[in-house]
Formats: sequence, structure tokens, C-alpha cells
Amino acid sequence: MTLSMYRASIPVFLRGLDVLSVVLERAAAYAAARDFDVDILVGARLAPDMLPLGSQIQRASDTAKFAVARLTDLSPPRFADAEVTLEELRQRIDVTDNYLRTFRAEQFAGSGERTVSYNAGGASRQQCGQDYLLNFALPNFYFHLVTTHNILRHNGVPIGKREYPGFGRE
Repeated sequence: MTLSMYRASIPVFLRGLDVLSVVLERAAAYAAARDFDVDILVGARLAPDMLPLGSQIQRASDTAKFAVARLTDLSPPRFADAEVTLEELRQRIDVTDNYLRTFRAEQFAGSGERTVSYNAGGASRQQCGQDYLLNFALPNFYFHLVTTHNILRHNGVPIGKREYPGFGRE
């Protein structure tokens, strides 16, 4: 059985978005239990030169929606990147999830061979769809997912490895 571009993208991104939802739920519960404003965490960073939590979630969302749009040669929805609360970030995750669920396997026909153009690292790049997904989109998505996880854990939210691979709801 071969691995289709659909199978290598949509379910993977959906699972990652669910992981983001779980860790944000844990963050909200943690803040409520300690009686502090959970939205303080939206601006939290691991290092001064890294993007804050809110931007990490925005980048994960963008990576997922742009990847599937590029692979299927469709236009993705545009988001304003204006989320400043945890609830707004949770809504963004939901909107991204809903968008990804509109795709069907047949829309990915030929996407592994299709040339994908994108910008990264300040440069314009082109790759075949398979290389783009496996060597850029998925690693980029997981980078922002794990960075979100690490920012929350660094700030005391009781999450661990169990949540990262998606076992947090079990």
C-alpha cells in the first residue's frame, strides 16, 4: 500500500491541531486553578528572540492551510493574525480544522509531482509537492506545535510527552 499525499497531510495536520486544542484546554484549566488570566500565556516565549505562543499557533495554522491549498492548487482562507486571547486562538484552530475537513483524497491527485512555490527563510522556493510536504511543511508544522507545547510547559502548565503525540484525549 502506498502512502498518498492526502493521507500524509490531512490526518496529520488534523491530529496536530487537536494536540494544540488539548494543550490550550490544559492551559485554561491551569490558569483557572491558580486564578490568573490565561491570556498572559499568549505572549509567553521560550527565548527573547522567539515568537510568542500566539504566533506559534498562527504559524502552525498557516502551515497546515497553506500546505493543503498549495498541494491542491487552491486558494487558502486568509486570517488577520489578530488573535490576542486564548479563546481567539482556539477559534482559529477550529476554523483551520474545519477548512482541512473540506478536502477529499481525490483533490490530491498528482500533487506529489506538482511544482509548489512558496517563500521561506526570506527566499522564494520551488519543490515538487512530495518534497515540499515531507521536507518543509510537516517539519515546519511540528516545529510550531512542539514550541507551543514547550512554551506552555515552561510556564508550568501540566502537560508532558503524552499530549504531544496526541494521546491527551484518551
